[in-house]
Amino acid sequence: MALLLASCATSSMLVGQPRPPIDPSQVRIYNAPPPGGFEEIAVIETASGPVTYGEQNKLNAVLQNLREEAAKVGANGVLLQGTANGYGGTSVGVGAGGGSYRGSGFSSGGIGVSISPRTKYATGTAIYVPNPPPENWQPMLPGSTEPAVAPEPGDGG
Repeated sequence: MALLLASCATSSMLVGQPRPPIDPSQVRIYNAPPPGGFEEIAVIETASGPVTYGEQNKLNAVLQNLREEAAKVGANGVLLQGTANGYGGTSVGVGAGGGSYRGSGFSSGGIGVSISPRTKYATGTAIYVPNPPPENWQPMLPGSTEPAVAPEPGDGG
């Protein structure tokens, strides 16, 4: 049980002055520094749970973990530093055996399956943004009028 708990642990290291805790739903994830500046509060590392299946579910889990940890130190944003996949996978083993004892024969066989989903890891900096940009704000490429990040399908962009 301790191994399961350790595999989905989230840790943070304060690098600035914490603020009063807020609701995690108020914490925004930024892929680029927001305009107008921000204050760094903590560096956060987290992982998806040991039985989280599906890439989107794993990503959602680590982003939610980042939000929850940032909210504890009063950060209203997380500047995402990156994500990575851990080791894991699926394996199947087949075995068979046989023998005899005092003239009587016996045989046996078995199949074993090991399913170990790969854990997703994420790192981010918990930040306080005094004047957050609008919800639909996208970072721009230098010298361009195009967003640096393509809008998600269905975002109207």
